[in-house]
Amino acid sequence: MPSYRVFRLKENLRAHFRQLPHLSGTAPLKLRDYVEGLELTASNRYAAWMDLKGTNDPLQVGDALVEDGAAVFIMKFVGLEPAEWVVPEVKPVEGGAVAPAEVPVSA
Repeated sequence: MPSYRVFRLKENLRAHFRQLPHLSGTAPLKLRDYVEGLELTASNRYAAWMDLKGTNDPLQVGDALVEDGAAVFIMKFVGLEPAEWVVPEVKPVEGGAVAPAEVPVSA
């Protein structure tokens, strides 16, 4: 049976996510917008959703499920849709070193 890791959308972003229009295709997700939650096993992603539905902490719109550490799905109003983690761009700095794009580089 596949295992699933739950990633909860941070509460301060949940209202914004609910206002976004529904778009088809793979949704880009930023890891910094999520908090890793529990891990569970289920026969498929909808069985995992049903297992959590009756608990005090069900999947909510905007939450993500990672199936066996590979496939990512985001909970939308229409169900669980494909998603992918956005990898931050890496920019080269002087001397050939590499620094993440979010880190300011002093000259």
